Amino acid sequence: MPPTLKTILHNSSLNLRLVVPEGADPALEAPVSWVHSSDLDDPTPFLDPGQLLLTDGTQFSVDDASGPLYSEYVERLVKHGISGLGFATQVIHGVLPPGLEDACRQQGLPLLEVPDRTPFIAVIRFVADWLAREQHARSEWSLQAQRAIARAALRPDGLRSILAELERQLHGWVALFDAAGNHILMPHNRPVPSALMPGVKEAVTKALDQGSRSVSQLTVDGEQVTLQTLGRRHYLRGVLVLGAIEPLDPARTDIINSVIALASLALEQTRTLDTARRHLRAGVFEQLLAGSTDVAERTARQVWGRLPAEPLVVTVAHQPGQGQNLLEALELLSDDHRGAVFYAQRDQNVVVLAGAALQDKVAVLLERYGAAAGASGEASFADLARALREGERALQRAVELSRPHVAFDQISEGGMLGLLRRDEAGSVARRLVDPLARHDEREQTQLLPTVTAWLRNNCVWDKTARELGIHRHTLRNRIDAAGSVLGLNLDSLRDKLELFAAVEFLEER
Repeated sequence: MPPTLKTILHNSSLNLRLVVPEGADPALEAPVSWVHSSDLDDPTPFLDPGQLLLTDGTQFSVDDASGPLYSEYVERLVKHGISGLGFATQVIHGVLPPGLEDACRQQGLPLLEVPDRTPFIAVIRFVADWLAREQHARSEWSLQAQRAIARAALRPDGLRSILAELERQLHGWVALFDAAGNHILMPHNRPVPSALMPGVKEAVTKALDQGSRSVSQLTVDGEQVTLQTLGRRHYLRGVLVLGAIEPLDPARTDIINSVIALASLALEQTRTLDTARRHLRAGVFEQLLAGSTDVAERTARQVWGRLPAEPLVVTVAHQPGQGQNLLEALELLSDDHRGAVFYAQRDQNVVVLAGAALQDKVAVLLERYGAAAGASGEASFADLARALREGERALQRAVELSRPHVAFDQISEGGMLGLLRRDEAGSVARRLVDPLARHDEREQTQLLPTVTAWLRNNCVWDKTARELGIHRHTLRNRIDAAGSVLGLNLDSLRDKLELFAAVEFLEER
């Protein structure tokens, strides 16, 4: 850390005297980034905030010991963020100008008297040596910390040891979240303050949902927190969160970057194993489809414990853009409910097998990752092929309707007309029939009631004509006119069914 004004004043070899302020003051604890000497009226273009300025007062007239000149000079220094002013006496000015002392006191700028026995270079050398020692100490600390973290990486629980060592070096807390946003508990790590956890989890979820490498800093409940994603774009493996640490200087930043690299490497090393496990899952699922249930169960029992108990529901989901994160989340869900949830990749889809009790969790997880899904009815392993077709059909319907989830029961009950009702096809039906209604209103005809009665009577001409009290030829003319208005050929079965569905739907409304 750079020296402070108080540190410089305490160096007896410099013989500096504090003039402003008198006694203890927080301004004396301000770090001094460098010392610069200048006798310009306005030296601020050549200074950086936080520097100590030394001057012998050549720019001030010896005869003018007070006046606005000093006030304007000090004001420029204060606005620029100068940490203090050192004024040499017995060089140009025998004593400190009273106007300068008053201006510093009024505007809160620390003022130091530099006696003629102390050259400016001595003050500059003291600060330069201090900064050099500090830089050497930080470099030495960084080297030792890098070695400690490298040794931690060689331990059997490398990732946990790395994070524990990072906490020890930074004197803060470190938390690791997996690709699904779950907090991975580390036995020897400091806990995340409970008041911060909701805000931290929300920030972690947002970072993972973005799907790209990122570093962000935010304030949670008054504490500065740093988040760093791990992994590659669209293949994030988790998020590293750091809190209650000192401001990040280059040495601390290097340590964090080393840990991120090692943690990412440790997580990437499991990718090959994950890929092999997913290929195995796909093979087990194909065995189940082929009816080799015994072989599939024996394989699953050795790797995952068991397969879901019957009856089960087959959910088919279309992988979103960040499909890898979805697979990570499904793997964690499978581990949490060991044997009760099984998933496998099949072509461009993900198939999830689970009991009805876990369907809500499966649906929520899929929706979180933006995966459209369709669920079958309950089935046994013997009916797995049928259930898979149901799930695929429900998925197709979910995509068509832009819904996150559709159950096959929703599209099977009530036949095709029931499907139309649930799909809210009212606007389509009204758009089809409205031309008849407008024609009747404009021309004072009865085409819509005639068509409705004709369809209700299964398109039987004589029965409909008797019901309406008109001649059979008149009925025929009206139906032809209705077809012309609608642009339909009502002699064809397809167009009759389309008009029937629209009229049937509107009548039930």
